[in-house]
Amino acid sequence: MRSNPEVRTPSNAPLSAGFTSSKFIMKKQLFAVAFASLLIGATPAYAQNVAIVNGVAVPQTRLTALEEQIKAQAARLGQPVPPGVQSQLKEEVIAREVFAQEAKRLGLEATPGFRAKMELARQGLLANELFARYQKAHPITDAEAKTEYDKVVKEQTPAAGAKEYKASHILVDNEAEAKKIIADIDGGAKFEDLAKKDSKDPGSGAQGGDLGWATAGTYVPEFAAALEKLKKGEMTQEPVKTQFGYHIIRLDDVRDAAAPKLPAFDEVKAQIKQQLEQQQLAKYQQELRAKAKIQ
Repeated sequence: MRSNPEVRTPSNAPLSAGFTSSKFIMKKQLFAVAFASLLIGATPAYAQNVAIVNGVAVPQTRLTALEEQIKAQAARLGQPVPPGVQSQLKEEVIAREVFAQEAKRLGLEATPGFRAKMELARQGLLANELFARYQKAHPITDAEAKTEYDKVVKEQTPAAGAKEYKASHILVDNEAEAKKIIADIDGGAKFEDLAKKDSKDPGSGAQGGDLGWATAGTYVPEFAAALEKLKKGEMTQEPVKTQFGYHIIRLDDVRDAAAPKLPAFDEVKAQIKQQLEQQQLAKYQQELRAKAKIQ
């Protein structure tokens, strides 16, 4: 049978070499594509690790968890995270892996003491996760914070007709000494001088007995009752006994009580929310404890 001249190739024609070269080129291209695919497929795995330490991967999640701890601590302190911390934390997680591998090699992981500490750490971390989940599910609203703010404002606002007293006193240990001081003052001795000399109250004594401005309710009942009976400039003529000793009290001035200047709600809203969160979490913890069956 006669061969097709259009497909027959002489043995000395260079087409055979050209065909071999084409196959080689195609193989190289396929290998390159396959290798690139392997690299692309491997990239996410490498990206998930901070480093490889002695053949052991240090996962990115470990670094992320440490970063979150640092951010939470900074937030509690009201401070920003210092610059450069990211690289320091990376070195920290790598160092921990190095040290942990050596401890494991020495068999420290199997000791009873280590296992007990690990259990305590596990319980602590679990508890923290529980509390974080609870707080996330029960956020304090702006309305709740405003209610608490208004409550504090109301408590700080003095009742109608409330008075503030500017008083001075001399405190001594016994009644006889107190009566002598009263007699000395009535005889012309200066109240301030005797307060500095004889008063057992070191704070006010150094100031000549001056207690500053305060409402009567600030003092113990016996002291308050005696103070409210005095007129401006008067001094008690009988010693006033309290749990602290015997007082000689002088009323220096009186005025209508003024409400203290409080910061605006927006200035303290975050602080109030944090306080309410802590109170709410403490209540939740008490409830869990109360429901637990403890033998």
